[in-house]
Amino acid sequence: MIRRAAEITFQFDGDEFTAFDGETISAALLRSGQKNIRSAPTGAPRGMFCGMGVCQECVVEVDGKKTEACRKKVKAGLIVRKATYV
Repeated sequence: MIRRAAEITFQFDGDEFTAFDGETISAALLRSGQKNIRSAPTGAPRGMFCGMGVCQECVVEVDGKKTEACRKKVKAGLIVRKATYV
């Protein structure tokens, strides 16, 4: 039997998403069907690629600071925004 952690909510670009406590931002967004995590300088949508914080394709803004969504764990009430460029 798989036991999941408690469900929590957070915001991404003004929309509310659910996540399991301890899950990364990128895992929660991908599980919810959100693939576009940031925009390139050309405006092209970008998303998760390597999943280990090397490529910086999943950089988002959390509390005004840029961070990799694949390395940052979700917390209840977290406000996440798309990063325009890296």
